[in-house]
Parts: sequence; C-alpha cells; structure tokens
Amino acid sequence: MSAFAATFSDAISLLAGFDHTVAEIVVLSLQVSGGAVVLGTLIGLPLGACIAVGRFPGKNALSVLINGLMGLPSVVVGVVVYLLLSRSGPFGGFGLLYTPLAMIIAQTLLVVPLMAAITRQVVEDVWQRYAEELQLMRFSWWDSVTTLLYDCRHSLLVAVLAGLGRAMSEVGAVMIVGGNIDRATRVMTTAIALETSKGDLPLAIALGIVLILIILALNALAFGLRHWAMRRFG
Repeated sequence: MSAFAATFSDAISLLAGFDHTVAEIVVLSLQVSGGAVVLGTLIGLPLGACIAVGRFPGKNALSVLINGLMGLPSVVVGVVVYLLLSRSGPFGGFGLLYTPLAMIIAQTLLVVPLMAAITRQVVEDVWQRYAEELQLMRFSWWDSVTTLLYDCRHSLLVAVLAGLGRAMSEVGAVMIVGGNIDRATRVMTTAIALETSKGDLPLAIALGIVLILIILALNALAFGLRHWAMRRFG
C-alpha cells in the first residue's frame, strides 16, 4: 500500500471510530463559527438592508467599501483584533486574547461585510420593485427595512450560509487571536495546519474531510433553499 493510501486509510479509521480529538476540534469549530454567524446576522443583514433602502450622501461609496471588504485578508483582521485585545490594547483588561470569544470577534469582522453585501444586493432588487408601493403606504424608513428583510428571508439564508462557510474555512485570524491552544482554541483549520507541520497527516486529512463535507453541505443547503423559495414564493 502506498504512503498516500495508508495515510488516507488511517484518516478514515479516525472518522469511523469517532476519534475524541477529531470530535472535540469539530465541535469547537462549529461553536466558534456559529457564534460569529449569529453576530454577523444581527449586524450584517440590517446593515445591508439599511444601505439598500437608505438615501444618504456617500451611499455608493459605502456600497463599494462593503463589497471591497468581502475580500478582507483574514491575517489583517487577526492583527487588528490582537492589538485591540492584547494587554497593552484598549480592551486588554478583559483578558479575551487566546480565548474562543476572541476568535468569534475576529470571525464576526470577517463575515459581516460578506453578509451585508449579499443582503444589500438582494434587498435592493426587491426595493426597486416595491419602493413606490411602500412609500404610498407611508412606511417609515425602518419599517421598509424590516418589511423587506422579512420578505427576503428565504433568499437571505444564502447570506447566512455564505457567512458560515467563510467562518468555517478561515485560518489566519483565529490562529493569531486564538493561539491554536490544544483543548482550548484549536479549530479545524488551525489544527490541519499544525498537524501537517508535525507530520500527523492522518489527523490533518480526517479534519480536512470533515471541513470539506461541511462546506459542501452548506453550499448544497443554500442551493436547495433558494430553489425551494423560488418555487414556493415565485
């Protein structure tokens, strides 16, 4: 058996045996990324809808900025959050550095622009169709935002799942602010990088398989939900 086949076989054995180390890392990854997506949803969706509906100077510039931040390098976010949470930083007294909460903060900063940009595009398309009708009904600016968010809720699930996919696959920021501490802040992406450098390829491949399966499942779910909503709600 070749070295590759043997390594892959060992990785499958780890998954089939529900290895405790793999399970622990996967659960922490889901907790951190899930927390970031919840915060990203609470911030990014209203922000994107407000940009879509609002009429204010610099709206186009803000839209361009949000779109540009979708590709924000994760290591830059990691450094910024590290400086804010370090002992000499403005929030150093809270002792958040090298904790899962610090990782959630970093991932939230990464997913908010993505979710806001997708939301802005979705809501803006609907706003162009219903703007006159909502204005005739004397809807306030905020009422229009909340109404359109509710009306687009099925399409906006794509934004949420895209944010979760971005968070799950991120490595640079969480490595910097989390420290990749065993049984404390080690998530799938940072564990893969560490185990590969150590030569523990079966564990790295096992985690990689889980990560790929999760990302594929998220994309399939987003695709299915969008088509289901289009068929049901036209």
